[in-house]
Amino acid sequence: MVVAERVVVGRGLAKSYRRGAEEVHALRDVDLELAAGELVALVGPSGSGKSTLLNVLCGWERPDGGGLDWRGELAGRAPEQFAWAELALVPQALGLLADLTLRENITMPALLTRRLDELGPRAEHLMELFGMAHLAGRYPRQASLGEQQRCAVARALLLRPALLLADEPTAHQDAAWTRTLFTTFRQLALAGSACLIATHDPRTWAHADRFLLMRDGELRAGDPETGR
Repeated sequence: MVVAERVVVGRGLAKSYRRGAEEVHALRDVDLELAAGELVALVGPSGSGKSTLLNVLCGWERPDGGGLDWRGELAGRAPEQFAWAELALVPQALGLLADLTLRENITMPALLTRRLDELGPRAEHLMELFGMAHLAGRYPRQASLGEQQRCAVARALLLRPALLLADEPTAHQDAAWTRTLFTTFRQLALAGSACLIATHDPRTWAHADRFLLMRDGELRAGDPETGR
């Protein structure tokens, strides 16, 4: 039996915030493992800690306790030290650069890694796949929220990252685009990446290999339909 490579392992992750006089425990002793080749759905109500967990996994926030192991190495790197091909995040805020066209936003990782000639055809393919080929010269403000969201996903997929983290990537998509996005996530996983998708959307659940349920900062495996 072949055991898939563990891309990231978290042990005892904890994160708290101050909200006035209240201390909010966003993560409480969270353990998780994400392996190459799997598509995992992270499910839970708003405010349960899903976004905080993604931010800790990508290095945007440091945990107060616990640790991360990235492909066999203790993750002590700052976010800018992760290679684009290692890790990509689709945040809820999307993070598109307003002064760049949609095409320029999508190809930014290729430009930064000096692989634009090599990856230009893939960028064009993703724009076609996500219905943006005719919008490529527009700026984010000239596109709908759904188009902006697909642009952010295309940018994240361009370099085929080892770990894809996506925070509600279908929030502005209809059923057809939701299927397209998750079919593409599945293809990325089949190619050997690990995908962790935070989602409220029941339409996406059939695409997941397994589920992680988050509530009040605590994480466990389970079934989102039964909550168990």
